[in-house]
Amino acid sequence: MGKPSKTRALGETEAMAKGRLVRTSPQKLNLVAQQIRGLPVERALNELAFSPKRIAGPVRKVLQSAIANAENNHDLDVDSLVVSEAFVGKNLVMRRFRPRARGRIGRLEKPFSEITIVVREAEGS
Repeated sequence: MGKPSKTRALGETEAMAKGRLVRTSPQKLNLVAQQIRGLPVERALNELAFSPKRIAGPVRKVLQSAIANAENNHDLDVDSLVVSEAFVGKNLVMRRFRPRARGRIGRLEKPFSEITIVVREAEGS
């Protein structure tokens, strides 16, 4: 007498991967996510590999994880995958303090983000 299994939130031709606690602001991470939205996964991997942005490396790992999920868990064809969604959300904010003049302090905020990448098998293949 276990719990009933959850229904699948994604379609039959979709797979997802999430990167949590990515150490950058959501605004900067969204710039990288915009670069890969709607691209075939091969092209998206190349865009991330040669991107000058520091955060492109962790995003590339999340994309590779989504591709591996599609191949191993959902038996999708890797050659026909397209990045259908790439969206960014806020996560925790580390707060640090720095001494300032006259006995005051200045607050430093170090934001974290999360990125969700959904890949879909293209219909034409």
